[in-house]
Amino acid sequence: MTQPQLNEFIPPPECPVFEPSWEEFADPFAYINKIRPIAEKTGICKVRPPPEWQPPFACDVDRLKFTPRIQRLNELEAQTRVKLNFLDQIAKFWELQGCTLKIPHVERKILDLYQLNKLVNEEGGFDAVCRERRWTKISVKMGFAPGKAIGSHLRAHYERILYPYNLFQTGANLPVRHVTYVSSVCPAPGDLQHRECDFSFSLFSDTVDQYMCLVCGSGSAEDRLLLCDGCDDSYHIFCLIPPLHDVPKGDWRCPKCLAQECGKPPVAFGFEQASRNYTLQAFGDMADSFKSDYFNMPVHMVPTELVEKEFWRLVSTIEEDVTVEYGADIASKEFGSGFPVRNGHFEVSPEDEHYLSSGWNLNNMPVLDASVLTHVTADICGMKLPWLYVGMCFSSFCWHIEDHWSYSINYLHWGEPKTWYGAPGYAAEHLESVMKKLAPELFESQPDLLHQLVTIMNPNTLMNNGVPIYRTNQCAGEFVITFPRAYHSGFNQGFNFAEAVNFCTMDWMPIGRNCVEHYRQLSRYCVFSHDEMICNMACKADMMDVDLASSVHKDMTIMIKEEEELRLKIIKMGVEQSQQVDFEVLPDEERQCYKCRTTCYLSGITCACSPSKMVCLYHTQDLCSCPRSNLTLHYKFTLDKLYPMMVSVKLRAESYKEWVSTVQEILENKGDKKKGLKKILQNVHTAKQSKYALLFILKDFVPNPVQYGLQDLLTRVDDFKQRSERLLSDESPSPLELQDLLDVSLGLDVELPQLPLLRERLEQARWLEAVQQASSWPDSLCLDTMRRLIDQGVGLAPHSSVERAMARLQELLTVSEQWEEKVLSLIEARPYHSLETLDVALQEVENIPAYLPNCLQLKDVVTKAKKWLHEADALQLGGRIPVLDSLSELVLRAEGIPVRLDPLSRLEALVGDIQAWKESAAKTFLLKNSPFSLLEVLCPRCDVGAGHQKSRSKKAKEAPQISKKGSTKLESLCDVERALSESKDSASAVSEAVLSEVRQREMEILLALRASNESKLVPAENCCTLSVCVCQKAPSGAMVQCELCREVFHHGCVETTADLEYGQAWLCPLCQRSRKPPLDKVLPLLASLQRIRVRLPEGDALRFLIERTVRWQHRVQQACTEGALEKVSKMVSGNTCLGPELDELMVEGFLLQVTLPETEQLYRYLLYKLAPLPSHSPPLGNDTEQDQQSPRGSPHHNKVMTITAKTKRRKESSDSQHSDKAKKCRKKKSKKSKERSEETKRMGSPTHTVSDPAPSDSEEDYSLCAAPWCREPEGDEVNWVQCDGSCNQWFHQICVGLSAERAEKEDYICISCTQPDYKRGE
Repeated sequence: MTQPQLNEFIPPPECPVFEPSWEEFADPFAYINKIRPIAEKTGICKVRPPPEWQPPFACDVDRLKFTPRIQRLNELEAQTRVKLNFLDQIAKFWELQGCTLKIPHVERKILDLYQLNKLVNEEGGFDAVCRERRWTKISVKMGFAPGKAIGSHLRAHYERILYPYNLFQTGANLPVRHVTYVSSVCPAPGDLQHRECDFSFSLFSDTVDQYMCLVCGSGSAEDRLLLCDGCDDSYHIFCLIPPLHDVPKGDWRCPKCLAQECGKPPVAFGFEQASRNYTLQAFGDMADSFKSDYFNMPVHMVPTELVEKEFWRLVSTIEEDVTVEYGADIASKEFGSGFPVRNGHFEVSPEDEHYLSSGWNLNNMPVLDASVLTHVTADICGMKLPWLYVGMCFSSFCWHIEDHWSYSINYLHWGEPKTWYGAPGYAAEHLESVMKKLAPELFESQPDLLHQLVTIMNPNTLMNNGVPIYRTNQCAGEFVITFPRAYHSGFNQGFNFAEAVNFCTMDWMPIGRNCVEHYRQLSRYCVFSHDEMICNMACKADMMDVDLASSVHKDMTIMIKEEEELRLKIIKMGVEQSQQVDFEVLPDEERQCYKCRTTCYLSGITCACSPSKMVCLYHTQDLCSCPRSNLTLHYKFTLDKLYPMMVSVKLRAESYKEWVSTVQEILENKGDKKKGLKKILQNVHTAKQSKYALLFILKDFVPNPVQYGLQDLLTRVDDFKQRSERLLSDESPSPLELQDLLDVSLGLDVELPQLPLLRERLEQARWLEAVQQASSWPDSLCLDTMRRLIDQGVGLAPHSSVERAMARLQELLTVSEQWEEKVLSLIEARPYHSLETLDVALQEVENIPAYLPNCLQLKDVVTKAKKWLHEADALQLGGRIPVLDSLSELVLRAEGIPVRLDPLSRLEALVGDIQAWKESAAKTFLLKNSPFSLLEVLCPRCDVGAGHQKSRSKKAKEAPQISKKGSTKLESLCDVERALSESKDSASAVSEAVLSEVRQREMEILLALRASNESKLVPAENCCTLSVCVCQKAPSGAMVQCELCREVFHHGCVETTADLEYGQAWLCPLCQRSRKPPLDKVLPLLASLQRIRVRLPEGDALRFLIERTVRWQHRVQQACTEGALEKVSKMVSGNTCLGPELDELMVEGFLLQVTLPETEQLYRYLLYKLAPLPSHSPPLGNDTEQDQQSPRGSPHHNKVMTITAKTKRRKESSDSQHSDKAKKCRKKKSKKSKERSEETKRMGSPTHTVSDPAPSDSEEDYSLCAAPWCREPEGDEVNWVQCDGSCNQWFHQICVGLSAERAEKEDYICISCTQPDYKRGE
């Protein structure tokens, strides 16, 4: 047997379970009285009605609407709530100190601050523990392993978190003020003019600091002077106790305000009401959903033991917060009882009418003749009228005893079980003392905590402290009875419906009087007046049962004696006035004792000074301070009337004793001394009239009844023998018939030889019935049930039917165990088995009629595997390209399926290829330590301007105005990524539309941002008030301007390229988002992604980037062809505007995350046209004196920027030496024909110079670069490359972004050939 784990819940022993026969079940109170000697020793017991007793459910489900209580499980348990309250106090303390409490972790678990604080206090406090080095001892007590230096960590956490709090609790944190004011009235800090210090002289000053520390009296060190957010007092952080290291970031309270805030009394704990009403169906749906989600299995398959252990784990932890709802104390009077009642809305069928008058109907039980609550005139909801309870999993009822320590009975109409715990009545005070000892903090604030039904404590904790605890699981159709003063608690296993009510029998009466005295000491109100009930019973003494009369007489004797002593006492006190009052007609609140809240009935005291107040005779002195002669005694009965009432009850009780004495005299007489028939019949008649219980004894002494009774006895014995023979000869007799026959034998005062055999057959029949019932429900026939039935069958007497059933059961158990082990090995096998293997095994186990968890798990695994394979096949069905999210989700799900899935390796390879592609793309595009993701770089920008300084409120307001014209659905990268991922089809139309919309929004916002940044630089007189650059300061010194966003920056605030050439654009750190690789490095990425055939947002963004790049190149070609660039040179010199088309064209070129020769060429061309360099400028763009003296307001090239450069242009010299130097060696790749390659080498250079007056057409075509924007490179050697596509045109390698090595190793295809839709401008 395995040992329970540490802190694992151990179920207490089971309480008694009773199964009454129909004869016993007929009288509820007689049966309860019969089982009371056994059941009251455990406090609770369970009663299973006869199987045929199944009352219909009569509650009006349609009208039943209720608001449940909210229960947070870890707040229910007393010790856990103490810890939570302590943590709340600590958190509030630090919150008022301007800090947020963060509970530290030690050894990877949350540190129990409450236990640490308690152990340190027990060891003498922080100083003592440090002095005597007991931190290791404390760490061991807290459950940490010794030798790991945990003690030093605990000391650090205590000193940081708990030590200041304990100083505050003891008042040691209140600083001693060394400065006292001369004035008797404490002036405000700003009005202080005179103060007396603890020096040897007085210091008077006409001027004082506005804020001064109330400890040292100094206003120095203002940066370390704290101002209280509660009272505005000032303190230096180094004058506080303990001193603070830094100024708190949040609100801070001084020690005085801290004491006021934390000293407020705590609010009494109680359950909150839920915010919504439920119907029964709605609550059931919620409850079932909660349980199935929590345990991840169907609600009916969750074992009760698992729910029980999980419940006690949850209520004992502070790390998990589980909240449930409980529909408790619902009045049946409003919505109808679950039992049928007369004149109710529920129509009772004729065969169910006997349930209307059944004593076990909870509407009838409190008002039966044997119940003393019949004599309580008020309808007390919950005591005389049943309450309804609708439970869900983990909803609980806390430790409590019933009002007036009465009995209670609970019936579970339907639903999942309800788990109960109970303690016997004699252990009630012990249980209370244990709870007060273990959670004294709760009882200090709420002395009547156990009467509030809001506190629970683990039964194991109570048992460890000597409290006897018993448990039971109440199933549907079963009763649970609690006995007087028996504490009980429990919880619900799931959705169920129960009904409960109280009742009191005559054995309860002395207990009830003791309860009233106990309530008086606790100042707890009474639900009804015990004295009123006794007097009501005494008024009906003639009709009272004699046993009840005896109990009432004893109780009444105590009551009258006590009343007489109290009235004599108040007379001696000087109370002279008296008045007769009918207390029963007064509302309960008007006749409650003002002091102890006891309900007055026999008497009460009032005073004219406060006529609405009344006290019982025990608390006369607590009413008021008036003279006793002003007090008035209110009484219900005079003592002269009370005594006759008691005498009538006494006569009723003693008449029974006299009759018993006479009957015993008759029974003891022998022979001729027996009484005559007339005397015996007279006693029989008396017994009938008085309803005496011993009437049946006299029947044996009457001649005719004796003869009749003897004949009747012989007839019944003969009938018993015949029935016995018939049942014993039957192969499978009914257990009900056997039990009925044994019940008949109880009425036969004869020794019957068939009884032992009948008892054996009854055990066999019950076992066979249990086996048959278990076999008829295979879904609940588990291995433990089979083993239990086999163990029970081994102890039975041998019989052929038992042996056959045992053989079948043993065979089923053997097969089930073998398959359970085999299936477990199949599931846990590594490597995994194929789906076909598991499917074959599943088909075999499905025919086993038993509940086999492993086989059910196998079925679930096979189902999941088939579903996974179906989804994997459908993923690429019809040539569709799968989305990365769907692919990743499918691979992730496969990890939890222990089956060999053939497509998994292929899908994992696809995912791996995608990851490798993303890494390659990231290396190509992303800068080192880039804050941007790959998708952010590839997509058009959604956050244009968001990265700039927060103070640009105007720009931030202006830019969105333009964006409002477009769609507002794609305002962030997350929206774009979601839109790209949600387009499931492989077509790019959706992604094209999404990215086009983002691109349009990017252009609109960026153009507005450029206009805003340029406009603020126009008014030069306001230059000092401008806020520019990342530092948000005014322009000063050398500035540099971003060509994209047009913002200006200080040279010292941003990194700039010192040797930036003339014609090279500079972008700020916010606009330079990537490496901007050449297009020939980007195109292979797209090609490799198309080979992988998986859709992902980054791929769509890359495809859109390339298409956008091509479209931009085409627009540049059109601008060149249509002469738009030539118009720039014709503009007026004063007007530097490029026009919206060229401006937008240049902006989009800078936005492209790809390096293109066209971008640089277009920028240089526009720059040269609008701001040409002087002719004497240096050729390589070094700064000259003239450049430095040139105006910095040029609107066309890096406004207020001092860096200039000169473009390199083809030299138009006819010098032969220059021609020799400028020869270019055109290199052709190995793929082209040898002849062309050799011809190229022989020719050496396709140079075409100005000195050639009339070159041929072929030579001109051969010597010109086909790139739209040729960079016209110069040098000793210029390398060429020929397109391997369909056009066969030649390009400078530098113009198309190729290196010599790449040109040798790889094929090059120009942009015209890679994009069929692209047409080169002629």
